[in-house]
Amino acid sequence: MNIILLSGGSGKRLWPLSNDIRSKQFIRIFRTEDGEYESMVQRVYRQICAVDADAGVTIATSRTQVSAIHNQLGEKVGVCVEPCRRDTFPAIALASAYLHDVKGVSEEEAVVVCPVDPYVEQDYFEALKKLGELAVSEDANLVLMGIEPTYPSEKYGYIIPSDSSSVSKVETFKEKPDAATAAEYISQGALWNGGVFAYKLKYVLEKARELIGYADYEELYGTYDSLPKISFDYAVVEKEPKIEVMRFAGQWKDLGTWNTLTEAMEDPSIGNTIFNDTCENTHVINELNVPVLCMGLKDVVVSASPEGILVSDKEQSSYIKPYVDQIDQQIMFAEKSWGSFRVLDVEADSLTIKVTLNPGHSMNYHSHDRRDEVWTVISGEGRTIVDGMEQPVKAGDVVTMQAGCRHTIIADTELQVIEVQLGKEISVDDKHKYELEI
Repeated sequence: MNIILLSGGSGKRLWPLSNDIRSKQFIRIFRTEDGEYESMVQRVYRQICAVDADAGVTIATSRTQVSAIHNQLGEKVGVCVEPCRRDTFPAIALASAYLHDVKGVSEEEAVVVCPVDPYVEQDYFEALKKLGELAVSEDANLVLMGIEPTYPSEKYGYIIPSDSSSVSKVETFKEKPDAATAAEYISQGALWNGGVFAYKLKYVLEKARELIGYADYEELYGTYDSLPKISFDYAVVEKEPKIEVMRFAGQWKDLGTWNTLTEAMEDPSIGNTIFNDTCENTHVINELNVPVLCMGLKDVVVSASPEGILVSDKEQSSYIKPYVDQIDQQIMFAEKSWGSFRVLDVEADSLTIKVTLNPGHSMNYHSHDRRDEVWTVISGEGRTIVDGMEQPVKAGDVVTMQAGCRHTIIADTELQVIEVQLGKEISVDDKHKYELEI
């Protein structure tokens, strides 16, 4: 099974846990059997592997999410990086070209496309496997998954099938309606369009040649910023005459707001939280190293992270985006392929960060023009390289780097470092990367 997971998101609706780097799919809120917490993308990837251990998984995403993906899923998962955002048709065309030209997948094989962040159970992935099989065995060029609706939602488009069979031809598509119109569609047997579909790889490659002049992956990648912004639904799905839909009646939720996200939480709180006995239907996610005390709260969500603190009525939390748009600050926490960092303090002439490096990983070998840096190792063991000179470091060691010198740190065990940046112009753009021979 070849699966393309579409990973986007601006990180606005689940502020302060999400930001432009950590979208909702990377927030760890689902308890695992060993008592730890996993994110949506970890949960989906684990479920895919349980159904098909040999599944080829490729995540189509922006450059800003690559480090978080490798941090949470490891280096083996396929990642197709979009040079810039160009909506779902260019993204799916690029990922399909990646599968064919880079990964060597045959044009006759089926590809299943779905979002990276549905809240579903194992039967959903069994259905994805069947969807891929239908794409090979049926005459249809596209096979969609239609979700059996549980209420007249205004958030989804609708698929009108020709009959009530488990697999049937698609009669027509309907845009996102109001609640009354949605109820009318459902009475006609309509299904939610969850953005899940399958095709033979050659079908999308041919569409890419026809609509955007696809030659090969390298050319498509190189000219990506000139492609029109257009959705796959509009460019392909709604114009395809040979199209079928397979019904899916299992659990399927879009956890896009705090209200829906807390419905999926197994525990009322994550992190250091205290409730008194008058709290009702209140959920807390606390990523700070301070206690959060809740008293007399009803139907409330509380979220605390280095980015900020949210205290909201659950229903009102759906309207968060315009308020978050007014907030302008640097990223305070991010997971990277090598570990993570958390900003501890911001001053006019200094920035203090706690850096955690995973064993065997390192920072880039780099320098800065306009700032000095001081590293204080607080746990673990590793090595620093400063202007080509390597030395071992352990808890309690302090390393000072002047502006202009080249430096990196390598973790032999998990390594935690307090990094203090000192300078009049501290900027993420003040960085030069170099090759390092060890």
